[in-house]
Amino acid sequence: MTNKLIAFEGIDGSGKSTQIKKLAEKIKGNGEDVYTTFEPTDNYIGKLIRDVFSYRYEASQETIAGLFVADRLDHLLHPEHGMLKMLETKHVLTDRYYFSSYAYHGVHVDMTWVMEANRMAVSKGKADLHIFIDVNPEICLKRIHNNRTHIEMYETLDNLIRVRNQYLLAFDQMKDRENIMMVDGNRSEDDIAEEIWSLFKNME
Repeated sequence: MTNKLIAFEGIDGSGKSTQIKKLAEKIKGNGEDVYTTFEPTDNYIGKLIRDVFSYRYEASQETIAGLFVADRLDHLLHPEHGMLKMLETKHVLTDRYYFSSYAYHGVHVDMTWVMEANRMAVSKGKADLHIFIDVNPEICLKRIHNNRTHIEMYETLDNLIRVRNQYLLAFDQMKDRENIMMVDGNRSEDDIAEEIWSLFKNME
């Protein structure tokens, strides 16, 4: 199998990080190399985004969407640790990618604009597979409150519901151009992990 770029998507609290860890372990156990990463990154632009989310820096929704575009291009194209560089030698699993922008920013600004703003990232680093872990927003909110010491900007029930709807709208619009797999995230972690492992093994 050639090295794959796989994006994990879902609303906050859907269990993406857990499933990325489980898939990475299985890939390594299968004798293949893998690199796990996330957005926003922990690089300079990504840290600025996190400051906005934590209310340490104020920015408009349009500015936030633009910062994500910049962070994503750096995440993709950085000559030392960018995802394209990593793909030369290993599989890459990312916790969020451009569909996150379509969904989260599409709630607040025109989603068509968001898609156009991300066009360069898509053209240079289109994901081989998008895995959407679909979980009831009320369950996600309970997980967030149980596992976090503070709540970030987008982590309200109303926003999670709206973001999930935007995800579904974006998937419908891009279904003929992107490889998208919906996974029922309301099951046990192990059941979800087995389905995702099967999806990975069946990739060409």
